[in-house]
Amino acid sequence: MSIPKEPRQLMINLMYLVLTALLALNVSAEVMNAFFSLDRGLTGSRKIVEASNEVVMTNINKQADAYKTADNEKYRSNAKEAIAIANEFSQFIDGIRTELFAKAGGPSKKDPLIPKDIRNKDVTTRMFVLGENGKQGLGFEIERKVKETREKLLALADNNPDVAASFPLALEEIPKGSDKTSWADFRFRQMPVAACFPILGKIQSDAKTSSAAVLNYCLKKVAGEDIKFDAFQPAISAPKGYVIAGDKYEADVFLSAYSTQADNISISVDGRSLPLKDGIAKFETGTSSTGTKSYKVVINVKNPLTGENKPYTKEFQYEVGQRSCSVQLDKMNVFYIGVDNPITVSAAGVSTNDLKVSASGVNLTSAGGSKYTVRASTPGEATITLSGGGLPPTKFTYKVKRIPDPIPLLGAQKYPSAIPNGTFKAQSGIAAVLENFDFDAKCDVVGYTVAYQKKRADVIEKPNTGARYNSDVQDMVQKAAPGDVYYFLDIKAKCPGDQAGRKLGDLVFKIR
Repeated sequence: MSIPKEPRQLMINLMYLVLTALLALNVSAEVMNAFFSLDRGLTGSRKIVEASNEVVMTNINKQADAYKTADNEKYRSNAKEAIAIANEFSQFIDGIRTELFAKAGGPSKKDPLIPKDIRNKDVTTRMFVLGENGKQGLGFEIERKVKETREKLLALADNNPDVAASFPLALEEIPKGSDKTSWADFRFRQMPVAACFPILGKIQSDAKTSSAAVLNYCLKKVAGEDIKFDAFQPAISAPKGYVIAGDKYEADVFLSAYSTQADNISISVDGRSLPLKDGIAKFETGTSSTGTKSYKVVINVKNPLTGENKPYTKEFQYEVGQRSCSVQLDKMNVFYIGVDNPITVSAAGVSTNDLKVSASGVNLTSAGGSKYTVRASTPGEATITLSGGGLPPTKFTYKVKRIPDPIPLLGAQKYPSAIPNGTFKAQSGIAAVLENFDFDAKCDVVGYTVAYQKKRADVIEKPNTGARYNSDVQDMVQKAAPGDVYYFLDIKAKCPGDQAGRKLGDLVFKIR
């Protein structure tokens, strides 16, 4: 992939890389909120591009008014249409953003600009990929709109290959080997709500920047290759909008709508002058404390059209946080003996490759990436410890329990104590059923005693090993008649991890 020549597009691309990096983490609520800070940053960059486009459009009008030719009128019209197409596309995305905001629960109490359900991935998957109410997912509509808008804008630039190469508005290719079958699936499936807003914002910024490329092309056509911008704005491109305490905060500070022919530019941050390379200054500073930090950028520039020296000032912010980590139990908040307990671990600011995971009281095996499987054998407590990558050893303690007692049922069905004769005789044994248990586990009946009491007769007892009736018990069951009572006593079962059978109680049935 080629490096964009325009500084503002480089800024947007770098911010998008930050988003992609953050998505690789199981981010904390603090970092989830950072997605919205990133989205607001993209909104600011779009405003800068829009302001630059207004300046370019003004210059196009001046040149077209001064030199009235058919070609100049054509490219003036093309420039106006490019702005209209980008605005229409941005409004289309704004409608989707509004719909997503509503589906995510509307304004939160803490911040009305952020929806309530920022972590929800099912909402985004249904809305953008699977579709709702019989309609196709909006991701496919966005894909069609991106293609259509790109083609329209390129047509206004005479399908110039150099302009096409500078267009950021395009659909990313699905990586080779991916199981994704569509761009919508690749871009939006299982994306948290918080992540989708900067994704949509980035697409809007791409459309605005692409329209700027068309305007620059039209400006060259009406005024030649030597036209220079006459309005400027400070801008930044930061690899990170959120950094860990102890790391460095780093950002590129440059002049928005910068022309390579512009000179006599100086940039300073908080009064400290920065060296320039190709019109870009690199700013970095240490981060010893947490919280929101700000810095003031001053760019002094000599207007290439008027010769006037003028300062342009703007303040920027970034956020510094502490490293944090978590262990997520995928099914329950305890470890159960005798079954696989899957867990997912993560630590904000620590690479998966650097993160070390250890356990005591249980056996821990890696399942690949951030996934692990825990096997327990003894009731009590277990500890999971995370460390590495600058993270001090952090311990998480959990309870280790036996699988809950199953329920003894006649033929794995629930029957009332008074049971029809035919139904009773149709059963073949006693089952031990785990109700409302999320794990794939099965308990086996070890044995029980069946007592048969016929009217005005002595009680007859027969022992039974296993779940199914043995021949003696089967013969006794087939003798059932209305009014008879059958007792299933001392029912025992073994569940995964059990050394011996556990008592499940008794069952009593009266034949009717």
